[in-house]
Amino acid sequence: MNVTELVKISIILLLVATGVALLSRRLRVPYVTGLVLAGLPITELLSHRIGLDPSLVLNLFLPILIFEAGINTDVSRLRSTFKPIALLAVPGAIVSSAIIAVMLKLGLVLTWIPALLVGVILANTDTVSMIAVFKEIPVPSRLSTIVEGETLFNDAAALVSFNLILQVYSTGSLTLIEGIQQLLFIAVGGCIVGLVLGYLSIPVFARLDDPLSSLLLTVAVALGTFQVGQFIGVSGAVAVVVAGLIFGNLGLSRNTSASSRITLLSFWEYASFTVNTFIFLLIGLEINLVTFWKTLPAVLLAVLAYQAGRILTVYPLLATVRWFDRPIPLRWQHLLFLGNIKGSLSMALALSLPTTLPGRDVLIALVFGSVLVSLVGQGLSLPWLVKRLKLSKFSETQQQVEELQAQLMTGKAAQEELDSLLKSGVLPKSVYEEMRSVYQVRVAGAEKSLRDLYNRRVDNLDAKNSDLSKLDAIRRRLLLAEKGVLNEALRKRILSEEIVRGRIQSLDEQMLQLDDD
Repeated sequence: MNVTELVKISIILLLVATGVALLSRRLRVPYVTGLVLAGLPITELLSHRIGLDPSLVLNLFLPILIFEAGINTDVSRLRSTFKPIALLAVPGAIVSSAIIAVMLKLGLVLTWIPALLVGVILANTDTVSMIAVFKEIPVPSRLSTIVEGETLFNDAAALVSFNLILQVYSTGSLTLIEGIQQLLFIAVGGCIVGLVLGYLSIPVFARLDDPLSSLLLTVAVALGTFQVGQFIGVSGAVAVVVAGLIFGNLGLSRNTSASSRITLLSFWEYASFTVNTFIFLLIGLEINLVTFWKTLPAVLLAVLAYQAGRILTVYPLLATVRWFDRPIPLRWQHLLFLGNIKGSLSMALALSLPTTLPGRDVLIALVFGSVLVSLVGQGLSLPWLVKRLKLSKFSETQQQVEELQAQLMTGKAAQEELDSLLKSGVLPKSVYEEMRSVYQVRVAGAEKSLRDLYNRRVDNLDAKNSDLSKLDAIRRRLLLAEKGVLNEALRKRILSEEIVRGRIQSLDEQMLQLDDD
């Protein structure tokens, strides 16, 4: 395919994506589901068949998506929900893969290696559709964080497990001890690579005054971290996750100007949106409806298998959360089960199956068919499901709180920018004081209103029925900050373990009494 033809195809795909965006909003259909449906008939209109290149997805698209999720993830919120996320992303993924593999082996008479590979592929969740729905229909932020966090680490876990099974296939054997050692080396090694490259990029980023140069650095960090991890033999996906978290929570908060921050975050939002657009269009292009129809019984068995794997992991694992953390409401668990949508990584891994693997074409068709059923069936029903479960609780009081928070946050941000302009000599002192006083009035008004609402909550409202879960979210962040200081004091031997453990237990009890945000 020459350059001219590639440009023509790209223009066609962009126009199709634009049309899908308009129609999906009018018909209230998830954007990514609309892209897949639109991609199904396009192949017949193109002179050359184009498809989903697994190396392109794994080496370019995946690092972009993971890094964008990482820099937009608040570590303090991730830390507060890490236990359910870890349960779903690690033991949940392993158990689910095993259940799917057993059902496919028995139902389709597969050997263990192909069954395990497909099990890992179909246990992976792609929550792009869920996040898109969450942007339109507000849900509790803790639930949204669990969904995003599971996807963030689930992709890495799927790649690690997939590569281990391929190693067994290529070498013929791998003992349990060797498998555990390999798993630890790949995962821990990826964390170390991400930590090193993430921290090394921060001082370089701090010295770059030009927003565009800063943007280029983040692209190099995202793509380079993945390649370094792959070259060393550790998980590039884990490395990108860690680097993104470090950069987003430390790099962007250290003397970064407002314009640079907005430019960078806007670019990554656009990059993620563009990548997802092309991926889901290409998924539709890759699926052959004739092959899908021929393999429909096997596809339905695979769908049943991954749903069984999901239901046998989500409910039992999350039921145990109440023993050591705030319980996960049952309605949330329903959404985590039914929102188990498959996507781009599943198809990329299927296309990455070795050409020597027996029945490779059948396995690819099986995965492609499962992804299509998932994106269309579950994707179309997801908005209805969120409303049916009544997860969106945006009361007038909560709206009032968020408006006051927005007023307070914007006023504080403007004051910080004014301080920076005064220090750099852009503004004279008299103009600075006049403009700052305007913002100070806004900040003081918001602070007084929020304080009144908070006092009213304490005096008059039942904690279990309060509409002010946003204030509880703030209190939780403050309690987490207190825990962090205590743990640091214990590590430095400033305070004794007895004192620290007692106070941490008291803080945990206070957090368990707060509403879910």
